[in-house]
Amino acid sequence: MIIRDATERDWPQVYPFFRDIVAAGETYAYPDGLSEEEAAALWMEKPPSRTVVAVDGDRVLGSAKMGPNRPGRGSHIATGSFMVDPSAAGRGVGRALGLHLIEWARREGYHGIQFNAVVATNERAMHLWRSLGFRLVGTVPGAFEHATQGRVGLNILYRDV
Repeated sequence: MIIRDATERDWPQVYPFFRDIVAAGETYAYPDGLSEEEAAALWMEKPPSRTVVAVDGDRVLGSAKMGPNRPGRGSHIATGSFMVDPSAAGRGVGRALGLHLIEWARREGYHGIQFNAVVATNERAMHLWRSLGFRLVGTVPGAFEHATQGRVGLNILYRDV
């Protein structure tokens, strides 16, 4: 597996799993029914942010976007979002993308990484982020409309780099 900057040519492979993950309503608060173009505008970041893909040969296994968490006085803290093609689950793609973010943030001079909205019921993500040194700093109760569980919390995670 190689992690590299995403290009427009990668989007046709990213969009199907982006669409399906969003439609499942379990992990992302993006609006339902986004067109391919609308979704690309949300996922394919422009500098100073960036989007990467994890690939095996020509196949995109997952993608992540990363950049400053806030502009101006908050720009010393990075953030990221991650999606793995469900058919590639369990292959270490999310972990590799998470490690890539940590190294990128360190190299770029960020002081820490904050995740603003990890759905509290997403146990796999919480386990991964904790194993990579993130700690739970708070939960916004009922902030996410889960497709099957109703309103659940959104966790805020942080780690120093």
